[in-house]
Amino acid sequence: MTGRRRSVGILATLVLVVSACTSGASSPPSGPPSSVPSSAPSSTSSNAPSSEPSKAAEPVTITWYHIQNNDPGLSLWKDLAAEYTAAHPNVTIDIQANENEAFKTKLTALLQQGDIPDLFQTWGGGGLRQQVEAGLVKDISADIASWKDTINAGALSMYAVDGKNYGIPFDLGLVGFWYNTKSFTDAGITKPPATWAEFLTTVETLKAKGITPIALAGKDTWTGAFYWAYTAVRNCGQAGMDKAVTTGAWTDPCLVKAGEQFKQLIDLKPFQEGFLAAPWDGAGSGAAAMATFNGAMQLMGQWLPGTVNANSGGSRPIGEGLGWFPFPSVEGSPGDPYDGLGGGNGFAVGKDAPPETVDFLKYLVSLDAAKRWGALNSGILPTTVGSESSVTDPTMASVLEGRAKAKFVQLYLDQATTPELGGAINEAVAGLYAGTGTPESVTQAITAAAAGQ
Repeated sequence: MTGRRRSVGILATLVLVVSACTSGASSPPSGPPSSVPSSAPSSTSSNAPSSEPSKAAEPVTITWYHIQNNDPGLSLWKDLAAEYTAAHPNVTIDIQANENEAFKTKLTALLQQGDIPDLFQTWGGGGLRQQVEAGLVKDISADIASWKDTINAGALSMYAVDGKNYGIPFDLGLVGFWYNTKSFTDAGITKPPATWAEFLTTVETLKAKGITPIALAGKDTWTGAFYWAYTAVRNCGQAGMDKAVTTGAWTDPCLVKAGEQFKQLIDLKPFQEGFLAAPWDGAGSGAAAMATFNGAMQLMGQWLPGTVNANSGGSRPIGEGLGWFPFPSVEGSPGDPYDGLGGGNGFAVGKDAPPETVDFLKYLVSLDAAKRWGALNSGILPTTVGSESSVTDPTMASVLEGRAKAKFVQLYLDQATTPELGGAINEAVAGLYAGTGTPESVTQAITAAAAGQ
């Protein structure tokens, strides 16, 4: 899904390969929302690991870096590692749990030293491709051939480069519209909009009732880029998106049309006051705006509920008053109305990792492990086939339903491309809602950035 890349050495890519998922000009938070209560119970299971005990007599140590640094995810990963080592007594798993940004800093240092972890967090896409081209990760295609069909095919494709697998996803979410059901009721809106025309009408109806239609974190440009990316998916379809990502040519008329439709929304002035300076999280943020009902809707991934409720100050948590609906269809467009925009979490295998690493990874995404993740309702949406029913939270179940209908899920554009190009995409789109760009200038800026790589 990524474009032509120059061959790069390890030192030249140290910063690039770990720069996905930062704030500002790159991607959204990954992993369970940090606001999940630390008191959430850790799931346990009496099931033994499904893989065969290791035949190697020699002691083996697997270094494992992940970003689930809060419960319940922190405890669940620890439990699964303990279960695996109990069944494989010659294996020791050195667990390194880091906060998202701390992980990237640490990984950069490790790669610089040539000390590549055996198993480490990845979001796939352009960052994984750079790691592949730098010779940092292992081709595990043959190792997973017998069980790869147990993983959601769309999710698995995000961790492949040129048809070869270098990682496995354990989570795949979908961006969609989260909305305050009370705001809709107060405005007399009885059902979520299904088409782009209906969506624009919904925005106008909310404004007429004195309700701010949309909360937007304009300071963190990846949030606004979701709108342009989704209208692009609708107008270009999978073939058009693949063409843009792989060729670096972003001036197709379908992409200009995406900008024109986003500008239709912008011209309605739907965002909260001061949105251009609002970060995604924290004081004065887009999440806080929605938490305090200063925004009826927000286009965001599955991590939104936890972050919004964490910004409510504890006085007005949204809770059951939060609903979800998929991005509206665009009449007459070639894109499938069920196609999505999303991403998630996975693990790559280091180039020198012992064989036991892939076996351990198989256990981490086993059906039992995936169901335990789903049962936590923590924002992780497991990718293992058959685990979907374990997610019981109604809004998360809605996201899963949307994911199940999608024949194509476009990875976040700032992860599907290189970190540099992803930043250029986000900044170009930001110019549109800041009033300094046009639908044409967005595509021209992105194409120029792609050509400069």
